[in-house]
Amino acid sequence: MASSGRGEGRGRRGGDAERVTTGPSIHGTATRRTLSATVAVLVAVAAAGRFGPPGTMLLAGPLGAAVLLALARAAGLDAGDVGIGRRSWRRGAAYALVCVSAVAAVYAVAALLPATRPAFLDTRYRNGLGPAVTGALVVVPLGTVLFEEIAFRGVLWALLCRRTGAARATLVSSGLFGLWHVLPSLRLNRVNPAVAQIAGSGRIGQLLAVAGAVVFTTAAGAVLCELRRRSGSLLAPAGLHWAVNGLAILTAAGVVSWWEGTVPR
Repeated sequence: MASSGRGEGRGRRGGDAERVTTGPSIHGTATRRTLSATVAVLVAVAAAGRFGPPGTMLLAGPLGAAVLLALARAAGLDAGDVGIGRRSWRRGAAYALVCVSAVAAVYAVAALLPATRPAFLDTRYRNGLGPAVTGALVVVPLGTVLFEEIAFRGVLWALLCRRTGAARATLVSSGLFGLWHVLPSLRLNRVNPAVAQIAGSGRIGQLLAVAGAVVFTTAAGAVLCELRRRSGSLLAPAGLHWAVNGLAILTAAGVVSWWEGTVPR
């Protein structure tokens, strides 16, 4: 993406951390228009994922990410501003490796402990390990992580950061990230016995499960934004994001297969 010209954002913390280019083209009316367009893309992609045929997000996610990057470039942001600049790759990859390792360790312990193992008994993963591997290594990276990181921690965060500062950018981005998960969590209390046991069934249980998902993902969004701010790279939040989702699928498939006897104990 093209550089916008007049210096860099405040508070660099190594590499491209907190780097957001300044310039008149990304302030005022131009910023508001780009923010509005960004939200419109979010709504369109969410609708496509919810109401489109299976696999829609494998196309809608990358396409939406490309549109958002084009909007960012038109607004005067460059690759470093949105967290994909080459200077931050090494730092971001180091953060990502630590995050993936930590999540893997937590999931391994949780799957082994009888008290926490039921959290992985998700009926969506009864089809064996093959589909789970495809989901973790293809669907999650392309259909979930790519778009959401470009959208919430990349373009949206960068635009908001220059307009309101990093703290408010994180607050708004994380809040929208939480709301983004309303539609995907509508069936959560039906497919996950652990969630159903806590939230209950029926409409009340559904509302409680959705509310819990929104609160959790809002908090998760704040953590992901902080990783992006500290590392200056989208690789850091993308690594944690993939680990939480992708490794959860693999762990759940393994636990369900073991629990139902499809894999020798």
